[in-house]
Amino acid sequence: MVQLKSKSAVVGIDAGELVSFLVDGHEFIHQKGSPGWRSSDTEMFPIVGPMNEAGYRVQVPNGIAIQDQHGLLRELEYQLLSQTEDSAVFVKEYKADTPVKNSKYPEKSPEPQQVWPYSFGFKKSFLLKGDTLEITFTVSGERDMPFMLGYHPAFKLHTNSPVILANGKEISLDDVLEVGNRAFHVEDCSKIMLKDEKEITIETEGFGQFMCWTEVRNMLCIEPISFYPYSVDQRELYLGFQYLKDTDTVFKVRITA
Repeated sequence: MVQLKSKSAVVGIDAGELVSFLVDGHEFIHQKGSPGWRSSDTEMFPIVGPMNEAGYRVQVPNGIAIQDQHGLLRELEYQLLSQTEDSAVFVKEYKADTPVKNSKYPEKSPEPQQVWPYSFGFKKSFLLKGDTLEITFTVSGERDMPFMLGYHPAFKLHTNSPVILANGKEISLDDVLEVGNRAFHVEDCSKIMLKDEKEITIETEGFGQFMCWTEVRNMLCIEPISFYPYSVDQRELYLGFQYLKDTDTVFKVRITA
């Protein structure tokens, strides 16, 4: 377990996963074992969204990729690259066409393995500044590699009536629950505030929109995404790709209590 500390905040990171953000003793992150979700955060890459209606295949310039929901990155293990009192850097590396065991098989998927026809590196950097946790995602790899990126943190809810503020509008927990697995889409947005027992703000760079999802009242996932997968037919998910250039692509998320 890696811990980052400031005067008022403590961050817990378990193998690259954000498992705690305590500010003045208040826990903002959903705890594993609580109802709702088995994780506290993850990344969606190189695909965001479901793949079942597309036969778990997506056409990319280098061939046909076998992907399950939200992509194969979550199946890879982070390696700790560096650590200080207020920062930590983790990395995942993937070699093109390497089969990756699919943890959803066989209970939730017919595909035992996932494969991506490109090599890439994925870096996740944490920096704690006072009451702000900045998380930076750096994508590197072959030029013109297609990808989508989503960050999937889960926030602990302490009241029965939290409110999400986005683009000058209020979104209730019931609004999110009503949409179900498709997730509540917040378009053209780089900043969301969650008003619960305490307030927390999520600001982003590079993503451009959010999904909000939960199936319970004690947890809420507020997910920055580069593409909302339900805006197209699953067989046309390729329409949501962006492409790597000669330099690394960087995305940022700032969580401020």
